[in-house]
Amino acid sequence: MRSDETVIGIDACTDHCVHPETVRHVRARALPEDDLTRVSAVFKLLGDPTRAKLLYALLEAGELCVCDLAASTGTTETTVSQSLRLLRASQVVTARRDGRLMYYRLADAHVRMLLDLTREHMTHEPTPMSADHPTELAPVGPAHAQRPAPHSRTPSRTRSARPEAGA
Repeated sequence: MRSDETVIGIDACTDHCVHPETVRHVRARALPEDDLTRVSAVFKLLGDPTRAKLLYALLEAGELCVCDLAASTGTTETTVSQSLRLLRASQVVTARRDGRLMYYRLADAHVRMLLDLTREHMTHEPTPMSADHPTELAPVGPAHAQRPAPHSRTPSRTRSARPEAGA
């Protein structure tokens, strides 16, 4: 097992420098704190194994009543109802009543896409990253044209121990 120092060494920069243009771009596009709080709340809801099981059942079935959702997931109807109430309050699922039955479905294509992408992420084989072959996502926005290549030294880089919080 690796020591904490080894893990930190692997996960941290060994050359502490700041890319000012990249930092400015990221800060300009950062989500406001209230949006971050809402995003975190949704991910917290999705992070519960019981709620995740219910959501994937709805993903497969399209729409289920509480009774069928409980039976198909092996969860009590009380737990299903409580979980769905939270998911509905966060607009992850929608509900409709048909007589004495309550039917639920995923709220929209965004929720379906998030569940599909999460499942795909869990099943694909990651490619190990190395200095020789970095795996990098394409940046979003115009700043990618100004961004220096990984591990390159350019005059635009400013050496600093850490970026200041207010900068």
